[in-house]
Amino acid sequence: MNEKNDLADIRRDIERVDPETVRAASAYASSILADVAGRRGALDGRIAPVSPGMRMAGPAFTVEIRAGDNLMIHAAMAMAKPGDVLVIDGKGDTTCALMGSIMLNACKKLGLAGVVIDAAVRDTEELRELGFPVYAVGANPNGPTKFIPGRINWPISCGGVAIRPGDLIVGDADGVVAVEREKVASLLPLAAAKVADEQKRIADILSGQDIRPKWLEAALRAAGVLGADESL
Repeated sequence: MNEKNDLADIRRDIERVDPETVRAASAYASSILADVAGRRGALDGRIAPVSPGMRMAGPAFTVEIRAGDNLMIHAAMAMAKPGDVLVIDGKGDTTCALMGSIMLNACKKLGLAGVVIDAAVRDTEELRELGFPVYAVGANPNGPTKFIPGRINWPISCGGVAIRPGDLIVGDADGVVAVEREKVASLLPLAAAKVADEQKRIADILSGQDIRPKWLEAALRAAGVLGADESL
């Protein structure tokens, strides 16, 4: 970026997590990625999928708005590339909907990977039928205004998590996790190992082996619940 673009409210050029890494990361649950990222990056649980079966993965295209106004979301839709996830800092406002079926049909037609919005949406029955991944705080039938400026592709806060343009966004039935663009590739081997470990753990439980976690008593002693010579 040049200095002029760095200072502009609308940043047009961003560095995205690469498509191959997105494809690899999309194989993992949001919970797995959050765990291997240090149990961080998961957006507040109030931001939930409109329908539980929704899944998405892609680079963040960030939007900051004033509460109740969706002007900059329309601008972001005109700029985003196929595969991007619109991530919108809507200030947690639920007094009106910032997006509905018209805008989200357009997002699907544009080839976007999904929308995460820290605010409300509307037309939820239509959105469930549409099948396009939408994660929001809730629903409200009231419409927004369209005349207050905001910013595009600046760092934002969404669901209590700092998100930069180009970071990886993964969503599923549990919610949404954001992972810094530079970290994603290094976390993929850890994610694969964690999945294998969890599958083995479940298999052992189902076969009646090691139902109690092996670390439990040591953790209880470290917490002062059990004495050095005590056991459950």
